Amino acid sequence: MTDNNAEAVAGESMNTDENVAGTNNLNEAVATENEMEKLQAELAEQKDKYLRLFAEFDNYKRRTAKERIELMQTAGREVIGSLLDVLDDSERAEKTMETAQDVAVVKEGVQLVFAKLRSTLEQKGLKPMSSVGEEFNPDLHEAITEIPAPTEDLQGKVIDQVQKGYYLGEKIIRFAKVVVGK
Repeated sequence: MTDNNAEAVAGESMNTDENVAGTNNLNEAVATENEMEKLQAELAEQKDKYLRLFAEFDNYKRRTAKERIELMQTAGREVIGSLLDVLDDSERAEKTMETAQDVAVVKEGVQLVFAKLRSTLEQKGLKPMSSVGEEFNPDLHEAITEIPAPTEDLQGKVIDQVQKGYYLGEKIIRFAKVVVGK
């Protein structure tokens, strides 16, 4: 064996001189090891980036879920707070009804409380749906029953409203329950 050739542990011949023939060159083996180390370092860096990104996304999901819950609670608190005045008026009307002798005064007081309730809800974006006399629309109405139409022009239209439908802003929050003419 010469200086240029050395036996590798695995039984391969290893050249220390790249100009001499052999199966592997020592310079190539060192270069391959350096490339492997670089690739492993790059892989470790990418894994670290991935884990950080995953943790950041997980934190984002938790934070947005918490914000959504807080937003719903805050919105509910605002509506309930505005309805407390109506509740106070209702309690006063209830006390007045216990001792009142004049039915007209009690009736007027209850009507004022209902007007205040409607006004408060309208300020929060609630709008009643008008249905009677309109063409039946399954996107807006829920048909409870069908009855024979009293006139030809009422066929397929809403004849009576059993329960009012409501919009909150532009979205339907409750469908109107109606009686349809056939």
